[in-house]
Amino acid sequence: MKMNEKHEAFTEKTTPQLYKIGMFAQMNHITVKTLRFYEEQGLLSPAFVDSENGYRYYTMNQMADIHRITALKQAGFTLDDIKLANRGADASSLLASKKAALLRKIAELTSQIAIIDGYLSGQASTLDAPVLIRKIPAVTVAAMEKCIDSYDELFSIMPEMGAEMERLGCECALPEYCFTHYLEPVYKDEHILIETCEAVTEKKKDSELVKFRELPEITAACIFHKGSYDNFPRTYGVILKFIEENGYEICGNIRENYIDGIWNKDREEDWLSEIQIPVRME
Repeated sequence: MKMNEKHEAFTEKTTPQLYKIGMFAQMNHITVKTLRFYEEQGLLSPAFVDSENGYRYYTMNQMADIHRITALKQAGFTLDDIKLANRGADASSLLASKKAALLRKIAELTSQIAIIDGYLSGQASTLDAPVLIRKIPAVTVAAMEKCIDSYDELFSIMPEMGAEMERLGCECALPEYCFTHYLEPVYKDEHILIETCEAVTEKKKDSELVKFRELPEITAACIFHKGSYDNFPRTYGVILKFIEENGYEICGNIRENYIDGIWNKDREEDWLSEIQIPVRME
């Protein structure tokens, strides 16, 4: 060979080791049936199929594919999700979507555990119901804003509001939904700014006393309170503890929904209210 003669570097080409389907299944701690199912579903095809006898063979490199499928299944991905990933779908988007779904599930399970803990601790025995997270639909309301000198005045303003709503031709929605907003973020024992709302079937023209508006749907932590309003602080303590311990954040005005009270019940112990606190996950 001449010194200036060009030549190619020598490289040894090797054929990948092929493993029969039974051996490959054993190597990956899965069944032959599973491998055949993955092939049928288009998730993993054999590296080689003998045309004479139909034997299927796999390579060592395909173990990574098996591990990927197994890991995604353990993370909650369906086979359809995995197919999308195999077809080139954005893996980051798929993973982010699955993570969000799992976090929602964790929040749901955490709420369920909190309800059970409430019963186990005996809290629920002193209340009509434990704390629940639920959707409160959008609603059209007639609203009246007032500054009251004490919480005892809350229901003294209802007849005035009711008379004005009647004058305006309002029709109350069914089921009835009457609640009070506290418009200031701090507790006060005098000069308390409130807004009392009553669900109506449609808006009327605003008056000096009553205004009409649409309230959007909210997600709220809710708890029923039975009996005197003097015991509201205890019930508030339960619901606020639930919100803090379960990773929720208050994101709107608290509503006190008055279901039964002095207007239709003779006994104070029969009064029924619901505290509704708008929340979102932190």
